[in-house]
Amino acid sequence: MSWSDIFYPENPERRERLIHKNQELLDLMKNNFRATNQLIETLRKHLGWSFSPIALNEEATVKENCEVIIEHIHEIQAEVEKTDMQLKEKLEPTLYEKLRNMNLSVHDYQIVSIVVRTVCGATGSASVVAVGPLAAIALGTVFLGIDMIIGAILGSIERSQLESTLEEYEKFLEEFRPASEKYTDNITYVTIKLEMI
Repeated sequence: MSWSDIFYPENPERRERLIHKNQELLDLMKNNFRATNQLIETLRKHLGWSFSPIALNEEATVKENCEVIIEHIHEIQAEVEKTDMQLKEKLEPTLYEKLRNMNLSVHDYQIVSIVVRTVCGATGSASVVAVGPLAAIALGTVFLGIDMIIGAILGSIERSQLESTLEEYEKFLEEFRPASEKYTDNITYVTIKLEMI
C-alpha cells in the first residue's frame, strides 16, 4: 500500500468507482457501435452500399472512439439523405459529438498516476541504497519522511482529480444513458425503414 493510500484511504475506492463508471460508458458505447454495425449490414445487404463495420477500441481514448462513430454516421447520413431526409435526421450523431468534446478517459488518468508514483517511489528507494550501510539508517529515516510527504501530496492531488473526474462522469452518464438508448432505438428504426424500402 502506498503512503498516499494510507493518508487518503478513500482513494482506492474512488479509483474503483471511476473504473466502473468508465466501463459503464464503454458498455453503452459498445451497444451503440453494435447497432451502427447492424445498420451498416442492412445498407450493404439491401442497398448494396459498401460501408465497413466499426469496432470500439478499448485501448483508445473516448474521444478517439467518438471520432470513429461520428465519421461513419456522417458517411451513412450522406447516403441515406439521398433516399429519405427524415431518416437522415434520425441519425444525427450529436450524442457522440458531445461525448467527444468531454474527452473523458480513465486510461489517460491511470498513466499519469502510475508514472508519478513510479518516479517518486524509485527515487526514494534508490537514494537509500546508494548511501551505504553506516548512514543508511539516518538517511533512510530522512528519505522515508520525504517519501511520506511526497505520498501525502500525491494523495491529495489524486483525491482532487478523482473527485472532479467522478463528478464529470456521474453528470455525463445521467445524460448519456437515456441518450444512448435513444440512439440505439433510432438506429433500429432506420434499419427497419431501410429494409422496407
